[in-house]
Order: sequence, then C-alpha cells, then structure tokens
Amino acid sequence: MFNRTSIGGMVAAAALMAGLGAASAETWRYAHEEAADEVQGVFAQKFKESIEANSDHTVQIFPFGTLGESADIMEQAQAGILQFVDQSPGFTGALIPEAQVFFVPYLLPQDEETLQTFFRESKAINEIFPELYAEQGLELLTMFPEGEVCMTTQEPVTSPADLNEVKFRVMTNPLLVESYRAFGATPTPLPWGEVYGALQTGIIQGQENPGFFLESTKMYEVTDVITCIGHNNFTTAVMANKDFFDGLSEDDQKVVQDAIDAAFDYILDYQSGLQEDALAKIAEAKPEMQINILSEEERKPFMETAAQVEDAFIEMTGESGKRILDQMKADLEAAAGN
Repeated sequence: MFNRTSIGGMVAAAALMAGLGAASAETWRYAHEEAADEVQGVFAQKFKESIEANSDHTVQIFPFGTLGESADIMEQAQAGILQFVDQSPGFTGALIPEAQVFFVPYLLPQDEETLQTFFRESKAINEIFPELYAEQGLELLTMFPEGEVCMTTQEPVTSPADLNEVKFRVMTNPLLVESYRAFGATPTPLPWGEVYGALQTGIIQGQENPGFFLESTKMYEVTDVITCIGHNNFTTAVMANKDFFDGLSEDDQKVVQDAIDAAFDYILDYQSGLQEDALAKIAEAKPEMQINILSEEERKPFMETAAQVEDAFIEMTGESGKRILDQMKADLEAAAGN
C-alpha cells in the first residue's frame, strides 16, 4: 500500500544500526507496511508473541513510517538491518516481476474457503516463489490475503465506461497500471503518503484498497463512492533476510516457521467479517457515502479485461511468469475442488 522512498527512512535505518547494531542477536527486528492495529500489524504481533513464548528471542516491531516506507524497509531487509519484513508483492514486483501475478484481475477467488485453501496449499506460493525470492536475498516465509480490494471514486462506477478519464491512483506496479488501463481509467502511480491530499485537491479521483484500510485511514472522508467489483484480494508476503535465516539453528528455524504458521492461522480467522464490518463503520461515519457491490452481471465487462492483463503479464515476465500463472491456475482449481 505504500511505496515512497524517503530520506527519513535512510536516517532512521542509520539510527537503528547505530543504536541496535551491537545489540544481542536475541533481538530480531520486523518491519511492515501498515499501522500496528491493521492486518499486517496484527499478524506481526501474533508472530512476536509466538517467538517470545517459545524461545529466548525477542522481536521488535516497526510499523509503517517508523523506518521509512516500502522501498526503505525492503532495502533494509536485504541489507540485514532488518531480520523480517512484510511487503505486498505489488512493491516487490520491482525485484521479482513474477510477483505481479497477484494483480491479474479476477485470478483470485471471492469464496473465502477456496481463497484460504489456495494460500495454504498453493505449489506456486510454497515451491516456486521461494526460489525467486531467494535470488534476491530473501527467505519467503508465507503469503496471506488481507481482504477484498474496492475502488473509491467521486462518481458511481457501474461499468468500465464510468472510469473513462478518471485519474486513478495505483502503486508503482506496471501490471496494476495495465489492469486499470484495461478497466478504462487513467492509471496514475503515486506514493501512498500523497493519496489523501491528492484526492482532497482533485489531482486524482480514485484509488483502491481493502475495506479495513479505507476505514482505518479515513479515506472515505475525501471520496463519495465505494465500489466493490470482486477483482482482487490484497496479498502480502512475509520474508526474512536469507543470510540471517540460513544462519539460524534448526531449532530456531522451526521456532520461526511455527510462529509464522500460528500467525497465518490467526490472521485468516481475524479477517472473518472484517470487510463487512469496515464498510458498515464507513456507512455509519458518513451516511451519504454510496457503497455499491456490483452484481455478477455488472462485473462481466470488468472480467472480460482479465485476458488482456494476463497477456501483458506474460509479455513482462516471459516463460517464468507463464509457469507461475499456469501453476496458480492449477492450484486454484485444486482449491476449488476441495
């Protein structure tokens, strides 16, 4: 959700090195892209609780902004300043182009049971992606969904035609740009920290995020319509610095993986009803807000753009991307059959 590299982040990292560089190896540092009470923060806290309950290690958590934004914390994780980082594949796509597959519209299912089975059992996530992350000095520990993404706009959206000439904020992700171009909008990459003000001043007219994030960031204050078309579920990935992880004892690696598994199970349960609750809170806070859930029939014109975006993904990533996409489709089919 965040993608601005800042001098402040580099300064914070330098201070972290100065203040903690000599600290005991028993203190592990973990940064994520959201506030402490948002989904990534809840996951991180559960991870911390499990590590500290089952080992003599402690975990220091750095929520969004503490050490900079997404690009900052990824660099710090690769450099070993941070031991753990949670970042959306939307940003990791700059390092791992294949990770952009999560922005192919209508690839992920809306059915919660199928979605959760997919994230638990996917061969693409558990076998193929770890190899790609390892090439970038990262140990992929897990990926998990954060909730259905909905669009916010100033005018109602019932078809792609309603997005014509709408300047729509997207992350700096080539495939997400392609997806919103296919939807008919004018995709406008913009750092997250500038989005609220850009909506307020009319520089942009739209953006997308999960319901809980629209509510917690009060994005509804500067928009008039929320539209859910079922096109995506925000995905995030938890990683460790690979040299750090490989250097752990087998016992400590097991402690880490057990903590990841516990936090994964917890966060899937935590999200039950979270989208509906968030939209209800928004409606209560701003009664005049339009919240529209498009019907299957209304979604068809948006769904028809998926093939175009898939083609763009394969063009960007070649055989490696096609392998990932094909495996994910097979994994999704298997999950739906369970």
